[in-house]
Amino acid sequence: MHQVTPLDTFYGRNHGPIPHIDAALWRLRVDGLVDRPLELSMEDLQGRFRERTVVATLQCAGNRRAELMRFRDIPGQVPWGPGAVSTARWSGASLADVLAEAGLQAEAAHVAFIGTDVSQGAEPPQPFGGSIPAAKATSSEVLLAWAMNDQALPAAHGAPLRVVVPGWIGARSVKWVQRITVQTVPSENYFQTEYSVLPAEAEPEQTEATDGITLGPIAIHCTIVRPGEGARLHPGATEITGFAFAGDDRTVARVDVSPDGGSSWVHADLDAPENPWTWQHWRITLALPAGATELLARAWDSTAAVQPESLATVWNPRGYSNNSWARVRVTCSH
Repeated sequence: MHQVTPLDTFYGRNHGPIPHIDAALWRLRVDGLVDRPLELSMEDLQGRFRERTVVATLQCAGNRRAELMRFRDIPGQVPWGPGAVSTARWSGASLADVLAEAGLQAEAAHVAFIGTDVSQGAEPPQPFGGSIPAAKATSSEVLLAWAMNDQALPAAHGAPLRVVVPGWIGARSVKWVQRITVQTVPSENYFQTEYSVLPAEAEPEQTEATDGITLGPIAIHCTIVRPGEGARLHPGATEITGFAFAGDDRTVARVDVSPDGGSSWVHADLDAPENPWTWQHWRITLALPAGATELLARAWDSTAAVQPESLATVWNPRGYSNNSWARVRVTCSH
């Protein structure tokens, strides 16, 4: 596993066609509850603001949805496995610096973003958008990124400029950003509340915006990368590897692994985080017996929160935020 994901394998998710924007003509508007509204070209951004770099993991809110769909169907949603998560080295201007240039007014509580990509899946069709609280927006780790892994930001990942909100669901890291509006309330964009966890009994088409829990910081979770589901192995010493991610500004404190379906647990070796906004890799070698075995993994974060055991606990009709225990079934034979 790579600490930083190569560009050609970094996951992609968008709700409309990828726009291809002429960076020379593109402008970023900053308006709303600011003293000095701004209109910035890429040359303005790169010339007037110090470039900052943050290594951060982004994760789609629908990561591991396929497991929820096997438990109970979720029509019309993308059946993501555990791979809708990747880490990059992001470079660009600090959003806090740009907002300071504009001058936040006292009433500023939320910062909303609008992209260039138009989604026909929205009701009505509209550019993708969303918002984060002003307290997060003015944190040093949030970027307006024009580079990814020391290369120019690719069109598929938001060129010429995207927002990067470390520790929060990927939907808040709005790509192809063209407008930033400071306001008293969260964004009214369709995708602000579409990315919410509804009660299990809810009908998504018949809900109000306030019916769900709007998603922001990522919940603690982990994934078993090797061995893969259904692997056929030799009995005996087997290396088990994976990664864990705590979200927000938390870190992973511990990963427990069970070789016997949860009857017993062993602590894995866990890499220290590069910063609070990156995944942490873990590994352990266990003696596996002949026959079928279910491997389990669960992570704890620095607040002592632990992953829930059951898919039934976290199932929801949009299939978001599955952070139940990681499970991989393998068979060992000579």
